[in-house]
Amino acid sequence: MSIKSNAGKSNRSNQTQEKHVKRKKQAGPDRKQQILQQAVEIIAAEGYGKLSMRALARASGITLGALQYHFSTWEDMLRALNVYILDHYAQSWAPMVHEDRPPTLQVFMRLVLEDAPGSALQSGNLLPQLYAMAQVEPIMEELQAEIFDTYINVLEKALADLQSETPRAEVLAIMLMLRGSRLLRGEIQKWGVEADEIYDAIIGMADAKYGNRKNNSS
Repeated sequence: MSIKSNAGKSNRSNQTQEKHVKRKKQAGPDRKQQILQQAVEIIAAEGYGKLSMRALARASGITLGALQYHFSTWEDMLRALNVYILDHYAQSWAPMVHEDRPPTLQVFMRLVLEDAPGSALQSGNLLPQLYAMAQVEPIMEELQAEIFDTYINVLEKALADLQSETPRAEVLAIMLMLRGSRLLRGEIQKWGVEADEIYDAIIGMADAKYGNRKNNSS
């Protein structure tokens, strides 16, 4: 066999290895995160009804086969999307759940209303769509339940520390106001009222009922 022939084989082998390395890089966790963020943007901008595997592949600039390499089925993609969204929220929950001194009731309410973890998720548009999506996709219903349950637990502790006689009922009433203000944000604006005005009104109601009492643990 000639030296030239061996050199040709070596070049082809090197090219194959480079393609393999490139393919592995494209299939890495960062690429999955990019695809999931693209799914969020489709849901937030166009509605959950526009999200499909083909639409997600097209928006991500890849083929359907490449998308199925990352998420083999629709259900696999939804589970990953569920985890992706929860991870954003978990970062904001950490101080509330693990600190010895949880935020005051009003501070917590403001955190929920401003929805800091949702900024990267376009939650003003996303949350209403996720709520609707949860009615037809059990996986997304689990997402809604976990977010809601976490907020309920933190709120109930805050009210118990304020010596509320009916913390669970009051927590649910507060969460309905908070959640409604997020889900109906678009409808609120149709009435010529800014979201911040609604948020201030809700906090004002909490001030009127609970005042500025400090938690027992503080």
